[in-house]
Amino acid sequence: MKPAPTGWPRISPSLFYDEPRAAIDWLCNAFGFEVRLLVEGDGGAVEHSELTYGDGVVMVSRTKPDKFPSLKTPRQAGGNTQSLMIYVDDVEAHCKRAREAGATIVREPETHDYGGDYWADRGYECRDPGGHHWWIMQRLSTGGKPA
Repeated sequence: MKPAPTGWPRISPSLFYDEPRAAIDWLCNAFGFEVRLLVEGDGGAVEHSELTYGDGVVMVSRTKPDKFPSLKTPRQAGGNTQSLMIYVDDVEAHCKRAREAGATIVREPETHDYGGDYWADRGYECRDPGGHHWWIMQRLSTGGKPA
């Protein structure tokens, strides 16, 4: 397999929001994403954006029913259609920050230990204001050894 293009992970999701500019601001404030690209259209509408978290990239924009009728926000789809996962260094601090920014905490932080041959993570699940579900995880150990 050839390497991914420079500056891009192998997989990068696109998220659609009713108010993408507010979603971008919220994701940066609540989760710590950084804007690396923001493309504006008529009247300052967000046509495309790229947010980074470490080496991860998510794209955020509005839906475009005339161009891509099958792409919808969770509200337009009648519920969440995917969940996203990111690894952080301190899951407790991240959860506090997300909660203070208005995230709906679906599952409080808890530890999942899959045994000494695998890994242990501590994480929580939340829903952002646009309805997208996120799993925020911190690796505690791998193969029985601290991470």
